[in-house]
Amino acid sequence: MGGDAELSARLVAGDLDALAAAYDEHSAFVYGVAVQVTRNEVFAEEVTQDVFVALWEEPLSYDPRLGSLRGWLVSRALHESAVRVKVG
Repeated sequence: MGGDAELSARLVAGDLDALAAAYDEHSAFVYGVAVQVTRNEVFAEEVTQDVFVALWEEPLSYDPRLGSLRGWLVSRALHESAVRVKVG
């Protein structure tokens, strides 16, 4: 097991270091996507936080057999960003 699958298993086990590793590796990309969609840095920060909180609180919602962690995070970021743009 390696990469996203290993990270996923660690998240499911409640390993806070795994969340930190995921954040360090992917947060800039998630934030960048959110800024592009929302055109608002504050919303993008909120989206980034919400995406990683969701990963921590619902680690089983990401299945590494279905795609990359980055893909899952971006999908969540796009959804959260669209909600912010619609509401905001």
